[in-house]
Amino acid sequence: MIVLDASVLIAHFDSNDAHHAYADQLLVKVADQQLSASPITLAEVLVGPAHAGKLSRAQDALRQLDIDSVSLPEDAPARLATLRAKTHLKLPDCCVLLAAEQARAAIATFDDQLAASAQDLGFSVWTRRSRK
Repeated sequence: MIVLDASVLIAHFDSNDAHHAYADQLLVKVADQQLSASPITLAEVLVGPAHAGKLSRAQDALRQLDIDSVSLPEDAPARLATLRAKTHLKLPDCCVLLAAEQARAAIATFDDQLAASAQDLGFSVWTRRSRK
């Protein structure tokens, strides 16, 4: 299983994004694995389409990728606070880490700080530089 960061999904859906080609290549490479994301990540991805009046279309596109939403555990507030204090990442990035921890999954991201922190915490990480 792979937990996707918003950077990968946003790049995949936006052909003008600097990482669009990388996102498409990465999603092809991991097509045989279950994809998932935290609910916060999915909300991040949907903000732009919601603002543009295209929320339903974006939700359909996410469904086509068959992305599971990883539920946040009951103790999420304390665990997220601990991750934030430990990594100094923004809270949405900590949600990616917590989702990966919950699902015992790898992480796919184009955010260098998130990738470095995830690797420091022992996660396998897919990035735009991945050669897997």
